[in-house]
Amino acid sequence: MINTDDFIKRLQKVIDYYGESASSFAEKIGVQRSSISHILSGRNKPSLDFILKVLAAFPEVDLYWLFNGKGEFPSSQKKDDSKTYNESFTSTQKIIEEKVNIHPKNDKEIERIVVFYTDGTFKNFKN
Repeated sequence: MINTDDFIKRLQKVIDYYGESASSFAEKIGVQRSSISHILSGRNKPSLDFILKVLAAFPEVDLYWLFNGKGEFPSSQKKDDSKTYNESFTSTQKIIEEKVNIHPKNDKEIERIVVFYTDGTFKNFKN
């Protein structure tokens, strides 16, 4: 379970790191300003949709760190290795499509695949 007070501190650290105000941060992740205000004040808990929007807008934010403070921020994962990363994503996407027997229509692409491991870690693949 997420510790809301600690999550708020980590979210505030992300906002400060990027030099954003709560209002501009809300705009960048595509939520209403009141959503940020309510989360930062502790009135509301963050939804999964909210967290995914933060991760999509700010790729240096590590999901595991944002959830429970383990790991590091900003993420030390190298973005230079994008060719290998994209190849890995594409091969993972193909394996999942074959195993699950799903084939997206030509106008749709898989945006993200998250693989969770039994030790509590995960790997986030974005297309």
